[in-house]
Amino acid sequence: MTIGGQAVIEGVLMRDKERLAIAVRLPNGKIRVKKEKSTTFPKLFHVFFLRGIVGLGFMLKDGIKALIWSSNQQLGKEEKISAKEMASTISLSFLAALLIFVAVPFFTAKLLQLEGFWFNLVDGAIRVGLFLGYLGVISRMKDVQTLFQYHGAEHKTIYCYEAKKKVILENIQQFPKEHHRCGTAFIFLVLIISIFVFSLLTGPWWIKLGGRIVLLPVVAGLGYEIIKLGERFKHKALMRAVLVPGIWLQKITTREPNEQQIEVAIKALVGIVRK
Repeated sequence: MTIGGQAVIEGVLMRDKERLAIAVRLPNGKIRVKKEKSTTFPKLFHVFFLRGIVGLGFMLKDGIKALIWSSNQQLGKEEKISAKEMASTISLSFLAALLIFVAVPFFTAKLLQLEGFWFNLVDGAIRVGLFLGYLGVISRMKDVQTLFQYHGAEHKTIYCYEAKKKVILENIQQFPKEHHRCGTAFIFLVLIISIFVFSLLTGPWWIKLGGRIVLLPVVAGLGYEIIKLGERFKHKALMRAVLVPGIWLQKITTREPNEQQIEVAIKALVGIVRK
């Protein structure tokens, strides 16, 4: 059984194809666990390439719901974050991401009066550089550092489970905090793939810019399939070379968790492996 997950506010989400569980550390020190069914999609979409686009959409939906729930566990009754407030925040964040990671690199390359290969190379290089800079800045924030510790706890716990070892603290601590199936590795892979896909766009500047937005699902679908291949052929040298930049990037997006954070990750894992 393949298990995925993500870090949430003071906690961890774990999921498989049928179930998901969110475990969070409450302000009083106790752990609260929420279990529910994973969002599934019709078998019609379980085909090559399309499954990545549709599946990522559903996982994003579950992830946002988990973030809202985990955030609210840290707040008083009168401070709860509504789904509408979270949707507004995410929408603004998405628009900001399009501006920073699509528009800024594009118009910078255009301002430099580049064409063809060099335009696409510089456009992609700026996009990667902005992403790395963004991670570098937010990684200095205390709350983000805690989130990255839970991210590390999630990875180490999944590694332990996949190695078929007893999921206990002593065993989990032996495993690395970087995982080849991580969302960070996926995002970095998408950034690299986008350089090649966007190079196929021709025509006036507004077609090239609009195409970069329209083709984002295509790039994500390709990235998903490469990650799936990486899971299947992770011991092959070529596939390791493809995935290793994403592993290096996790040196930023994961941190070594403490025992209490690993305990939360265990609770989330147990929530889906035990019916």
